[in-house]
Amino acid sequence: MVKPEWRKGKVNPFVNRIRATLRPKAMPLNIVRDADGLPRIILTEPTGSSAEVLLYGGQVVSWKNERREELLFMSSKASWKPPKAIRGGIPVCFPQFGNLGSLEQHGFAKRRMWSLDSDPSPLPPFNNQSTVDLVLKSKEEDLKIWPRSFELRLRVTLSAGKLTLIPRVRNTDNKAFSFMFALCNYLSVSDISEVRVEGLETLDYFDNLINRERFTEQADAITFDSEFERVYLRTPTKIAIIDHEKKRTFELWKEGMPDAVVWNPWDKKAKALPDLGDEDYQSMLCVDSAVIETPIILKPFEEWKGRQEISTVSSSYCSGQLDPRKVLYGFH
Repeated sequence: MVKPEWRKGKVNPFVNRIRATLRPKAMPLNIVRDADGLPRIILTEPTGSSAEVLLYGGQVVSWKNERREELLFMSSKASWKPPKAIRGGIPVCFPQFGNLGSLEQHGFAKRRMWSLDSDPSPLPPFNNQSTVDLVLKSKEEDLKIWPRSFELRLRVTLSAGKLTLIPRVRNTDNKAFSFMFALCNYLSVSDISEVRVEGLETLDYFDNLINRERFTEQADAITFDSEFERVYLRTPTKIAIIDHEKKRTFELWKEGMPDAVVWNPWDKKAKALPDLGDEDYQSMLCVDSAVIETPIILKPFEEWKGRQEISTVSSSYCSGQLDPRKVLYGFH
């Protein structure tokens, strides 16, 4: 028997073969066109959960658990025809949040057609997950209104009980630029008046309903009985959204996005928004991962990276069996 040769810096070919068989294989992408002709990527994983991502806006528009229950809210009056933005799912706000700048509301990224990324960064070695990599590169129409050359990438990964989004922005210009960013998470809830948000107590926030005045949160938890729109600053890594009626808690984990926006339009504002049903506010809550107060500054060829994970925890919180602080601080 001839012994395989070992050379410094070389890997034994037998080891390579073993590694090749153990290496996780990417699950094939299922791309369909919906009724409006928009390309839609369907992600699935072995336990039965699924997610749907549009190339238009790079937007996640559905996330269902293994029982096929929809976890994201979609407006009953959502417009699916470009160039309108789609109200629901997880829109990407770039390079501006809200009206804090000269661009259209929340920037232009959610109104552009993205592409599948032909050169994504390597995947970490995990089995039983489904991933799609999308990219939006600056085009002439963008440079006219925001004269900065960029590449915006988004990786969407579905695994059992978890949806992960990893955004990256690269400056491909010859000068520095700054930008805001947000992932607007429209969460599906049973009844907004039965929902509480924990993890934001004692933090400073801008109240967008009072001319962006700055206050400090005094409540032990955030609850809802009227229109609500606040930008919480320097927020923790984890936020818990507890739905008493569904006995379910969303755990939002984020990094690289220090701010968190909490929004519900309530009844009057819902009636005033043409792409939101009059009663839709009752079954939705937006909790966004964001960079707003201190925009990101990138020098030429620098890259910014964020990360967000949303997972769900079945709970009997109303009967005291779930301590939300265990969810927040990772003891569950």
